[in-house]
Amino acid sequence: MHESPTMNIPQSPEYVRMSLAAAMTLGFKKGLFYRNARLHCINLLLTYPGGCLARCAYCGLSGVRAGVFSGKSFIRVPWPTCALDETIERMTERVERVKRICISMITRRRAVKDTETVCRRLRSRLDIPVSLLICPTLLTVEDLVDFRRAGADKIGVAIDLATPELFDRFRGAGAGGPHRWGTYWKCLADCLRIFGEGNVGAHFMVGMGETEMEMCASMQRVKDLGGGTHLFSFYPEANSLMADHPAPPMDMYRRIQVARYLIDEGIGRADRFVYGDAGEIMDFGVMPADLDRIIDTGEPFRTSGCTGLDGRVACNRPFGNSPPGPDLRNYPFPPTPEDVARIRCQMISCQAWHDPDMPCTIDGSRKGESR
Repeated sequence: MHESPTMNIPQSPEYVRMSLAAAMTLGFKKGLFYRNARLHCINLLLTYPGGCLARCAYCGLSGVRAGVFSGKSFIRVPWPTCALDETIERMTERVERVKRICISMITRRRAVKDTETVCRRLRSRLDIPVSLLICPTLLTVEDLVDFRRAGADKIGVAIDLATPELFDRFRGAGAGGPHRWGTYWKCLADCLRIFGEGNVGAHFMVGMGETEMEMCASMQRVKDLGGGTHLFSFYPEANSLMADHPAPPMDMYRRIQVARYLIDEGIGRADRFVYGDAGEIMDFGVMPADLDRIIDTGEPFRTSGCTGLDGRVACNRPFGNSPPGPDLRNYPFPPTPEDVARIRCQMISCQAWHDPDMPCTIDGSRKGESR
């Protein structure tokens, strides 16, 4: 019998890849976090010699991207491959730091059973909650029930695109991929029925050609179903089909971050916002003083993701959609007053709380005023 050339290549379920931040947190890699940020969720990714069979135009794991799958970057950083057993051992040594584990599927049929296997092994040895970032294209309702029985308590569904047209263009038939808009939304509803309200999040990515009004409508749809939104800013992946596509303007992203916070917290609704001719948010439909207080907390601009047992966001993904530096898109820690002042400057074009003819000063106040 001839040995398969892939038999000796590390693959799931015995091996997993993990984010560089997770590898640093568990001591597999050395490094320092900008501003002493701390990762509280160990992000794991299933891995196979044949890689991912999807063809999402913006993803570093896309099947159309050249290179060996195990060496591909994902979210612009390396994801080293580690043995699952050793990964578990290291988490037991750092159980006070690790608040959640997230297992990400890829589009490959065997990933369904392997996701369940890895989840069950983690939960049998660790008293740490486990989330699954799933691939609806592969799943049945029975699979979701099996994930729940294996110990997963939260589910993420990466819809990513705000409209069916954009979804088809970048993930579906337009990209030569297998994913379908309707399948993802149906799976989101099934997950909410099985895992319960508040335990399912939809990922959305700003800057793919949608208007702010379209993104707000999709986030509101998720909220009305009983879920929440985990928000990302598009950030081009080298060697992907969208490597030259620009990140969205910062003021656009900041407005949508505020919109997400208001929607998810039940403070506002997308259908009560006021939009301009180009679909941009002109007013959030809340009292200016209330909006001002919300912005000053810095909370809308922190990473949105799955929480730990303490109710705080554990999956804070440091620098997941912008490089470390003063212009962070998602803050993995509470923004300081200086950060909030910078955020206000970045939002200056939003007429909901600023006169656009009044330029922003260095401390974030409007010209002629003091804070």
